[in-house]
Amino acid sequence: MNHLLENIKKVIYFILLAVVLQSCASGDDGQLIGAQNRETWYDFNPYGMLSIPLGSFQMGPSDQDVPYSQTTQAKTVSIQSFYMDETEITNNEYRQFVNWVRDSIARRKIAEAGNEDFLQAENEEEPDFRQLNWDERLRWDDEDAKEALMDMFLPVNERYYHRKEIDARKLDFEYYWIDLKEAARKSNREQGMTDRSVFIKKDVINVYPDTLAWIHDFTYSFNEPMTNMYFWHPAYDEYPVVGVTWKQARAFCIWRTQLLNGARMAQELTLLQDFRLPTETEWEYASRGGLALSPYPWGGPYIRNIRGCFLANFKPLRGNYTDDGGLNTLKVATYNPNDYGLYDMAGNVSEWTSNAFDESAYNFSHDMNPDYVYEATENDPVALKRKVIRGGSWKDVSYYLQNGSRTYEYQDTAKCYLGFRCVMTYLGRVPGDEQ
Repeated sequence: MNHLLENIKKVIYFILLAVVLQSCASGDDGQLIGAQNRETWYDFNPYGMLSIPLGSFQMGPSDQDVPYSQTTQAKTVSIQSFYMDETEITNNEYRQFVNWVRDSIARRKIAEAGNEDFLQAENEEEPDFRQLNWDERLRWDDEDAKEALMDMFLPVNERYYHRKEIDARKLDFEYYWIDLKEAARKSNREQGMTDRSVFIKKDVINVYPDTLAWIHDFTYSFNEPMTNMYFWHPAYDEYPVVGVTWKQARAFCIWRTQLLNGARMAQELTLLQDFRLPTETEWEYASRGGLALSPYPWGGPYIRNIRGCFLANFKPLRGNYTDDGGLNTLKVATYNPNDYGLYDMAGNVSEWTSNAFDESAYNFSHDMNPDYVYEATENDPVALKRKVIRGGSWKDVSYYLQNGSRTYEYQDTAKCYLGFRCVMTYLGRVPGDEQ
């Protein structure tokens, strides 16, 4: 009997203890304990990306200014942690974007034609095209869909040997971003603007790369085979995508963000930072791979290894393009990575950055996460449409392969030697902090 009473007392004790602890955890006693029931966060490494740790470095030239352009200078800057794509964006990765735009347009046309099988939402007065059933396989040959999709193909008079092909001119992508710099302007903050939609920017861009870049970039050079095959043929799947404008590269980053965060929302997971183009400072910091004042990503001042082999895909010597193993672009990751594990930070294709090009940007930009941006319009002078490109390409001499070399291309141009890769700002200080 006494044993039973002792057990009952223990049960009552633990019940009272649980009640007290629950009371403390709920904050009923007035203690500051933070918002409760928050999601536990774990490091998330985006697929195909590598972690670049925060740090400071000497930004700028590591060698003489060969063209005497006077556009760079030595400057100590600090960078937060971020993720960067291990390689340049490949043809096959960019094709996923193109195919998504193509299929979304097709599904919308089918929905407008009244085929409700392609809608998730039901009993709506107007179809919600954001709710198209992406799990349903798009049936291009379905009798109900053929007529709705007819105008997505080239008109009969434009077909080559009667090939029924998608009209790439129809592949327009509508995307949005928030201009936080404009929202942070003192005048806008003081006015207390209630309509925040003025800071939501919209653009529509055709996403298909300019395959003719292989021809129009080089007069009197036979590059028609590359125009015919480079973007779509499986042989070039793992080659870097080229012929992409700065705006197309930015649109790809925004689409990639929505693709990942859309999947996370469906799983009721916390959203991640946006994918974006790297700032030129982030690009140079990542390219150096933690090696201070090194001219090239691989470390030393030489462009050959100990066996006399070239260390990147560029234009060596006096124009012997093939001496490095390739005539133009090569598969990504053909050469060894730098100490951060990043491939092709020098050569293969030059890469877009997010920054506008200004010769004096180093003088007025901040020394913490430097970032000079300008959203050029169609009517702006061409000088304001310049965007910084980095890394050098298969058609460049070794000077442009150096970590500190900077040059530019115009945001509305597409070149057969120019591609890009994405970055994502790290959530926190450095990976492993939460452990």
